[in-house]
Amino acid sequence: MAEPKTKYDRQLRIWGEQGQTALEKASVCLLNCGPTGSETLKNLVLGGVGSITVIDGSKVESGDLGNNFMVDESSVGQSKAKCVCQFLQELNDAVKAKFIEEYPEALIQTNPSFFSQFTLVVATQLVEDSMVKLDRICRDANVLLIFARSYGLTGLVRISLKEHTVIESKPEHFLDDLRLNNPWPELRGFAETIDLDVSDPVAHKHTPYVVILVKMAQEWAKSHGGKLPTTREEKKEFKELIKARMTAIDEDNYREAIENSFKVFTPRGISPELQQIISDSRSEIDSSSSDFWVMVAALKEFLANEGGGEAPLEGSIPDMTSSTEHYVALQKIYQAKAEADFLVIDQRVRSLLKKIGRDPSSISKATVKSFCKNARKLKVCRYRPIEDEFSSPILPDLQKYLTDEDYSVAGGFYILLRAVDRFAANYNSFPGKFEGVMDEDISRLKTTAVGLLSDLGCNGVTLTEDLINEMCRFGAAELHAVAAFIGGIASQEVIKLITRQFVPLSGTFIFNGIDHKSQLLAL
Repeated sequence: MAEPKTKYDRQLRIWGEQGQTALEKASVCLLNCGPTGSETLKNLVLGGVGSITVIDGSKVESGDLGNNFMVDESSVGQSKAKCVCQFLQELNDAVKAKFIEEYPEALIQTNPSFFSQFTLVVATQLVEDSMVKLDRICRDANVLLIFARSYGLTGLVRISLKEHTVIESKPEHFLDDLRLNNPWPELRGFAETIDLDVSDPVAHKHTPYVVILVKMAQEWAKSHGGKLPTTREEKKEFKELIKARMTAIDEDNYREAIENSFKVFTPRGISPELQQIISDSRSEIDSSSSDFWVMVAALKEFLANEGGGEAPLEGSIPDMTSSTEHYVALQKIYQAKAEADFLVIDQRVRSLLKKIGRDPSSISKATVKSFCKNARKLKVCRYRPIEDEFSSPILPDLQKYLTDEDYSVAGGFYILLRAVDRFAANYNSFPGKFEGVMDEDISRLKTTAVGLLSDLGCNGVTLTEDLINEMCRFGAAELHAVAAFIGGIASQEVIKLITRQFVPLSGTFIFNGIDHKSQLLAL
């Protein structure tokens, strides 16, 4: 039976019904259920993910009791995957949970097709060799993949997939789509019916700023060869002209017009980011194209024809000082234009689907409507294969990070997290794991890190002794506080990928627990 949606009321306010449905349909596989993996999955189970599969071949040891809250004394000696799975199931009985007692490395090696059944794989605490193999498997099967790792006071999160497209990117700050720099005939016509020099003081102070700016911009363009203000002086002069039309000091609408005058100065047309998306080779569609690229192709046609270089209008207006009559009339004008733009794009989507041999109704009207509303904020994220990054002879940005005071510790941790895997491959244990050989491990790790830096084209860059010593002191431990933080970041990214809302991390996220800093390295 479907879960009552009220259970997830708070999160529904963030990602809506569609996002929650996507989450409830998703199947997530977790590799290794130490504290990092358990904390990641806990957040997803509480959020109502459809099903989870926990894969871990180890048994619970007494050392696990201090850093993994999902096992207790009675769990010692039992399957870790089973104990964690049972605990997670208790948190939300609507989630289907199962476990497999097997080491992920073995599964990656012997049964690669196993992973194709999942929506997303969260791989925690894997070493470099297994990461490369798993990435190849998931890319071939089009399965979303997130790596998460905590190691002492550091940790990383890295997404890996071919392409991720986002319609509802939900940026925190984005310019209202009021089209004041390029009003369409109905908006211009409405503005013309309102006299800015009206003698009634009540009417004067309740003329919405949208109308004030449309009329003032028209006035300006008439006396400036059809051009809007561009230079600093012109913009200042334009604001002074608005100020001069005020007849009293308490006219909030004119103050709003001055504050929002920058919306008149913004360039017409679409942003460089959107231009890049519509110019992408994927916008040349065929029968294998995703819904997103079919809609982009329709948008491209719209921009060249009905849109006249402008994206479809969003159709909403912000609150502003206005008479109710004017505000409602403006609302209707914006909504009507948005609806008209949507109908054109919807029609284009249907004809393009027919053209590429797909069912014209295979993309819902609700999806096209959402696409039109968010057309200015579309995002396309592409991720470099792990193999490319790890086998690259030169990572040009890495040298920059290592020599930049703000990024040097994060860059150093990135190198050392890779160096400890080389160390483990050579010496069959992580540095500092066993007592009595600390000095020897420090020396070996330093040599390993120097070799790695050389392989990556970072000759002449040195890591501080302190950082190398710290890495050995960590002894590959998963500290609960760091694991919980890394798990929180990883689960947040899982939700972004599954709901296709918000923009997921690009690059490698590094947590620097020494300085309490989180940084993103684009490598």
